[in-house]
Amino acid sequence: MSTPSFPLIGISSSNVSPSDVQGGQVAAPASYLRAVQSAGGTPLIIPPGLSHAQLAEILARLDGLVLIGGGDIDPAQFQGRPHPRVYGIDPIRDDLDLSLARMAAESGKPFLGICRGIQVMNVALGGTLFTDIADQKEQPLRHDWYPDIPRNHLAHEVTVDPSSKLGQILGGQQFEVNSLHHQGLEQIASAFKVSAYATDGLVEAVELPGHPFGIGVQWHPEWLQEHAPQRAIFRALVEAALKS
Repeated sequence: MSTPSFPLIGISSSNVSPSDVQGGQVAAPASYLRAVQSAGGTPLIIPPGLSHAQLAEILARLDGLVLIGGGDIDPAQFQGRPHPRVYGIDPIRDDLDLSLARMAAESGKPFLGICRGIQVMNVALGGTLFTDIADQKEQPLRHDWYPDIPRNHLAHEVTVDPSSKLGQILGGQQFEVNSLHHQGLEQIASAFKVSAYATDGLVEAVELPGHPFGIGVQWHPEWLQEHAPQRAIFRALVEAALKS
């Protein structure tokens, strides 16, 4: 089979509550699709509710994967502390995302986790989360800059390990990023290397050593496409997908 000119990049999705007689919708924000397409990939939405066998077959046909942001993972998935701010739990979506993350990690399929996506990666491989950063982390920054704030608002700085794959992609050590989450990584899964921190010590990026491309970021680079380093994250994913 010839190498694809526009590698197929799967985009995870979520269920949207029924709002008409069609019984609801499956959706992924267009910002992710645009970022992948601008980087040279062809985005394809993967719906929740598929069997593990179907997901494995889909992943085998894809060249790469993006695990997108959204509602919270069920704390029961990581023995997390209950919190009243936990929202948007969807067991069917959790199963989709956690299964895809494990399959991509094990198979060497290039994948990128964004916001909820990095949290999915960590939980899938045995890590835990703060179920609410503001209430559970000592002296935290504000990380929940939403909903009535522009999604490209640069909320805080992150420091990136220059020796990491992410550091090489971004081409620097300090970057201002947006921040649209109230949960975050607490105990890091042993398979991961931490590649970026916020100034309050919260882990902002992880990667899988030895994997062709297994990177998660806590910010939303799809909303920062005016910044070349953030575009480079998607371009690096597409380049890795071309080699897969």
